[in-house]
Amino acid sequence: MNKKTKGIIVWWVEFLAFLAILWGGLLALNTYVLANCTVSGISMEPTFDNGERVVAVRHAQLKRGEVVVVDAPDEPGALYIKRIIGMPGDKLVSKNNQIYINGKKINQPWLKAGWKLTDNGEDGFTGTKYSQTQNFTISSLAKTANYRRFYTTKQLKTMQKTNRVPKGTYFVMGDHRSVSKDSRYIGTIKRSKIVGVVKFSYWPLNKIKFY
Repeated sequence: MNKKTKGIIVWWVEFLAFLAILWGGLLALNTYVLANCTVSGISMEPTFDNGERVVAVRHAQLKRGEVVVVDAPDEPGALYIKRIIGMPGDKLVSKNNQIYINGKKINQPWLKAGWKLTDNGEDGFTGTKYSQTQNFTISSLAKTANYRRFYTTKQLKTMQKTNRVPKGTYFVMGDHRSVSKDSRYIGTIKRSKIVGVVKFSYWPLNKIKFY
């Protein structure tokens, strides 16, 4: 083997080793730091559209108003994208399309665009505004058949009595309130079931945005 051929072989070995290290690094980044997700459905419109691609940061600090990717409690293997409304221990009341946390009305700027949009029959709703939110409390939800699927009798009685989001869980909702399947129906979300906080939208190109 001449010197030139040996040099070419060494170059290719080094190049392939570099690709392997890079690929391994990207896999580790996606597994332990970032989550690359595709929005499925219309529950977060008009903030996020069906098919939009986003990047979520795993293990990020959770705050009210942030958009998160969660493991669906009612659909093993599926991921939902929702917005945190209630934090652990919060008293929550929804009345006349306003959300009250611990007795104080919260600002919901993410709903503004939805008031200009009306459901056209998709997902079975017609004539309702996207941002229309039903009246409810944690106490009233704890009396529903939906909640009986996810909680013990003891947990339900505690929620009925205290009207609080259970410890270690988060109350999440979609921005397209009129159609969203969220904590009103699937219960609050455990911290361990929150995959990450959405920080970046990268597809389609006209929707690129940091959050």
